[in-house]
Amino acid sequence: MQLEHIVPWGRSLHEYISMFSLSEGDLKKNILGCADGPASFNAEVTKNDGSVVSVDPMYQFNAHHIRLRIDEVYPQVMSEVKRNAGDFIWKDIPSIDALGKIRMAAMTNFLHDYADGQEAGRYVTASLPTLPFEYHQFDLALCSHYLFLYSEHVDEAQHIASLLELCRVAREVRVYPLVSLDGSKSKHLDAVVSSLEHQGVNILLQPIEYQFQKGANEMLVAKCI
Repeated sequence: MQLEHIVPWGRSLHEYISMFSLSEGDLKKNILGCADGPASFNAEVTKNDGSVVSVDPMYQFNAHHIRLRIDEVYPQVMSEVKRNAGDFIWKDIPSIDALGKIRMAAMTNFLHDYADGQEAGRYVTASLPTLPFEYHQFDLALCSHYLFLYSEHVDEAQHIASLLELCRVAREVRVYPLVSLDGSKSKHLDAVVSSLEHQGVNILLQPIEYQFQKGANEMLVAKCI
């Protein structure tokens, strides 16, 4: 992976709680954050004495270079959001300016934590569908804004392999969102659910209260054996 191909865009603990319907009990579990990128979830949970390991191929780069890339792409992403403002629900996040402040605050928090987190083994360079962890090493795995969202770039077989790998390393897996970038239901969702259920994984498509991207009001919950 080359840094110029990455578009860093971080989310906060508050958003993770909303996206994945996380309870206080969930936040006390041993958690894997998959494709976390520059989210502040790990930093904030760790500060509250929780246990999170984040994985992302972006973590091969140092904080300085990630910061440079954030500064480079941030205006581009914000401009894209403005052009497509009608694709989003401006409720929990009331405006484009508020979105920018929330995302930049999360990414700044991540960067402040990043070096210490790497040294502690909390930020691990890895990517689906192969993760460097033991069987059911984690109680809960969260996959945010990768699987299903990028259905045009990640094929059905990769989705199945990735979810089976998440089920290998965690007892429960939650994935959000289940729509593609255009807001439509992922073309892989039905086939992936059918395949996983055929292999003995208990799947639930659970409504959530959080919705920013239109149509993104469900998460996938897999109970792994």
